[in-house]
Amino acid sequence: MTEKELSQNGENKKEILHPDARKESASRKKHASESHRRRAQRRRRQARRRLLLLASGIFVVLILAVLLLLFFPGGGREQAEPAAAILQGAGKQNLELFQEITREAVSEEETQEEEPVSTVKAVATETDETTVGIDVSEYQGNIEWSQAAEGLDFVMVRVGYRSSETGKITEDACARYNLQEARDQGLYLGAYFFSRAVSEEEAREEAQWVCELLAGYPITYPVAYNCEGFQNPDSRQYGLTIEERSRIAQAFLDEVEAQGYTGMFYAARNELQDNALWDTDTLELKYRIWVAQYGIGDYPDTERPQYGGEHVMWQYTSDGSVSGIDGSVDKNVAYFGYSEPAVLREEGAAQTVEADPEVGVTFTEVEEQVTAKELTNLRTTMDQGSDDNVAAQLKNGETALRTGVGNNGWSRVEYNGQILYAVSSLLTTDLSYTPPAEEPESEFKTKFTAVSENVTAKDVTNLRNRPSVEEPSQVIVQLHNGEVITRTGVSDVGWSRVEYNGQTLYCISSYLQVVE
Repeated sequence: MTEKELSQNGENKKEILHPDARKESASRKKHASESHRRRAQRRRRQARRRLLLLASGIFVVLILAVLLLLFFPGGGREQAEPAAAILQGAGKQNLELFQEITREAVSEEETQEEEPVSTVKAVATETDETTVGIDVSEYQGNIEWSQAAEGLDFVMVRVGYRSSETGKITEDACARYNLQEARDQGLYLGAYFFSRAVSEEEAREEAQWVCELLAGYPITYPVAYNCEGFQNPDSRQYGLTIEERSRIAQAFLDEVEAQGYTGMFYAARNELQDNALWDTDTLELKYRIWVAQYGIGDYPDTERPQYGGEHVMWQYTSDGSVSGIDGSVDKNVAYFGYSEPAVLREEGAAQTVEADPEVGVTFTEVEEQVTAKELTNLRTTMDQGSDDNVAAQLKNGETALRTGVGNNGWSRVEYNGQILYAVSSLLTTDLSYTPPAEEPESEFKTKFTAVSENVTAKDVTNLRNRPSVEEPSQVIVQLHNGEVITRTGVSDVGWSRVEYNGQTLYCISSYLQVVE
């Protein structure tokens, strides 16, 4: 679950500063959690034991006083007076203790009477079944959950993080969408928060924020505390002792469990082993442990990590591959499961959300009029896989307001009241631009708009003899990042024409980047 430092991108990142004082929801006041009840019951049992011991002591004092009066009628009275005073004080304590127990019992009965028959529960019945899942954040982009859910039992969704620079609590850009879509695909939900709290108060603030966000979703699996990078001198947690960090984690997890969720602590094996960087002994006694260890084999070929402590979940790779997710994803095995999903804590608390098309893209904010070099598709998403997302076409001479230039070769524009996206290389700020004369017809159906610019591969890119990935197209050579070639044309279906060592070749445009 390695977390990268998030860049602040203006409007495309939603920062939420948690208020100094949040009112506890009426639902939480109304529905006391099971953990609260257990603690209250323990307090009452302890109080009753104290009452019994106190009553026994009073009885002994009373017997002694009676014996003194019987056998020492003169001086016995003087001896009995201190005993009477003790008896009177003890009786007062006894009465106060009895009244306290009575108040607690009445309070519990009233609370139980107020609760509806369908009592909200945070967690369903647990089983000893081994289950498999992934953990995700905005770094996985917009996930196709209809594909990703295949073969999975659960997903741990990052709901947010505390900014290392500002200290503000920030919602993960895909949190609500991931919770919503994974739920709709039948996956059981868990959650985690990336903490940079430097005090127990901040940790409780984080936990309260997390629980409020999760209230509208059936959170069946645990809610985990994740804290990394604290050994970096730039971290706001740098310099905290093991004991301080561990108490901060406990404050978060105690608050999570007080609100009815199952708390879980996440860390790497080398941090946990032998209390190396955490007070592992204490954390293992109080909470579930989610341990990360890579490079020893994947589940199920390797059943467990090389960790000697108690643990219930293992993150066995950060380089997993799952259909519907571009790039790598963390994979996990949990040594427990649930017979049914948890019941919602608050009906209607979660609003239906759409996928954020700008997830994973850093935009440089601009405000400038642009036109098409020739004819450019304006799309609702930055995807050229099909024309289903084409909302309009911008002709040369027509203008749109460009509001952002992405680091992925796309521009954000405003056109006829819509926010749309176009390939940056097909736009120009020269509103008097005239497209060059049309090139002669070639053997390919793909048409190219003439450009002249230096490009290189973002990583490694295949250069082909035809603008296609199907036969008879062939890979002639691979272009590596740092090798600069000239792009002479771009198509509106995602291909570029380039010159390489005297040859005219073709490659997918999204794999190239312009070299200034």
